[in-house]
Amino acid sequence: MTLAILFSFLILFPGWVYSESHPTSYYSNNPVAAEVDGEPIHLDDLKHVRIQEALMQLHQMQTRALKEKILEKLAKKHPEFSGQSTPAVSEAEVKKFYDNTPGIKEMGSLPQVRGEIEGYLRNSYRNLFIEQQFQRAVKQGWAKVYLTPPNDFHLVAGIGSAMLWSAENKTARVFVLEYSDFQCPFCKRVQKTLQKVRKKYPHSVQFGYRHFPLPFHEEAKGYAQAVECARDQNKFWQLQSWFYENLTHAISEAQVLEAAKTAGIKDIDEFKSCWKNGKYVKRVEKDIRDGVEMGIQGTPTFVLGSYDHESGTVSGEMFSGAVSEDKFVKTIEKYLALTRTEAKLNP
Repeated sequence: MTLAILFSFLILFPGWVYSESHPTSYYSNNPVAAEVDGEPIHLDDLKHVRIQEALMQLHQMQTRALKEKILEKLAKKHPEFSGQSTPAVSEAEVKKFYDNTPGIKEMGSLPQVRGEIEGYLRNSYRNLFIEQQFQRAVKQGWAKVYLTPPNDFHLVAGIGSAMLWSAENKTARVFVLEYSDFQCPFCKRVQKTLQKVRKKYPHSVQFGYRHFPLPFHEEAKGYAQAVECARDQNKFWQLQSWFYENLTHAISEAQVLEAAKTAGIKDIDEFKSCWKNGKYVKRVEKDIRDGVEMGIQGTPTFVLGSYDHESGTVSGEMFSGAVSEDKFVKTIEKYLALTRTEAKLNP
């Protein structure tokens, strides 16, 4: 082969010369984003709370799309992997869901919400089908997955003036710090979950509450200040619970005072003076500022992680929304295991 022919061949088929020089590139969850004077800047170097939250959401979307793509490819040889195998939703299942799901009857009658229930159940069945078939594919060795979640991002948050669930608990190694709003429906919903988690971890986990009344909830700041005044008479949690259990709309000053009596506050005049004179306006505003600085945008938001008693800080992760009991437990167990390991290494 002459040089002219060889060069012509390389120009027409450039991939030929490179075909062996570029091995398969596998996924990295912490790639090099840039280099400065030869020093790499990794993706993890750019992280803060909101970037981590966006990366986690992106990973969930990628995971779902990847599983569907794997099943799509496998369905060519294995028809049982086709999405058409997803079971249909029966009328009995719709009725059972309507009868047994808390809060759904408040949304309307069964005929009114049937379509939404069917859609929800259909999506749930499909997700379950995809997960089961995906796990089967991995177990059989038909698929190998290299996609991994973002590395943990540990936020360090001060507990500030948070009201502690158990002030006498001096040994807790893990802390659940809540930022909530009394007019937020998701904050209301998560309270029952928190009650269960507190019962499960009465000694090893400390719980704290700070305020984050949202701007469009006009009365929420006032309720937050009222609860702080209840703290003066050791009735913080009682009034806090009353608000979450009973508030469905804005209530009058007289109703708040009646709620304070129900919560067990003895000196109502002192409570009223504290509340009406704005004794704890600055405390609530400080909670809001600290939350904003951490990147909190909505409620409820939780910071869950290792608890440093000396510095009064929590080093861990941030979650938003009505977090499930399962997610609380899994994350708490992770940090309890981490703190046990640290205790062994630093006796």
